[in-house]
Amino acid sequence: MSNPTAAAPADPIPECPHCQKPMPLCICDSVTPVENRLGLLILQHPQEQDRALGTARLLARHFAKATLRVGLSWPSLSKALGQPIENASHWAVLYLGSARAADLEAEGEIVALNRKGEVADNQRALLGKLEGVVLLDGTWSQAKALWWRNPWMLKCQRVILNPAHPSRYGRLRKEPRKDGLSTIEAAATILASLEKRPDIAQTLNASFERMLTRYREVQAEMPELAPKPPVKDRRRGVRRGKKRA
Repeated sequence: MSNPTAAAPADPIPECPHCQKPMPLCICDSVTPVENRLGLLILQHPQEQDRALGTARLLARHFAKATLRVGLSWPSLSKALGQPIENASHWAVLYLGSARAADLEAEGEIVALNRKGEVADNQRALLGKLEGVVLLDGTWSQAKALWWRNPWMLKCQRVILNPAHPSRYGRLRKEPRKDGLSTIEAAATILASLEKRPDIAQTLNASFERMLTRYREVQAEMPELAPKPPVKDRRRGVRRGKKRA
């Protein structure tokens, strides 16, 4: 027999149909539309789309010229975008190799690389001809999986970032490299630089700050929606708490 005193299961918390975050974490009502000249393609790893701290859908909400695709591989840039692209070299892809702008003594917040992973000649010409940007959304290993599963990216112009500041994630989500940024921060840096519009960075970074503020507020009231990051056990070099999917 069922226990009549047992508590009924809680109703599921509704999700926003746009950002797909639980409604308490949604900030879509404060998203400011941004006109962009360059196209933006966000390729999201399937295991990343449910993260409470993910930024891909929030980023796509800001731009009319933005395409978000969830999956592992696409036959070509044109197929991923859903429209014909004549020259993939006119699209930049944020490169995931070992090259770091600081190690290469590169100038500027966005640096074009050649096929050898070196700073390319004619930076101004290479960056000036770009028509769009491809961003890979996921953890470092997930983004690498997207890179290797889509060989057409080899035709794109590789770029790396030389951010002036570390990610705003802070302790909420640890980046594996000091130059690692969230997807929305990377877009802010790249698009603001290429379009010479600091207002793009200001708008996107402000939106990201609002998302993080909302997350911290929800942590206190609904920890099941906004779990705290695992704590590293310094004595054993391991992390305590649930392992992230």
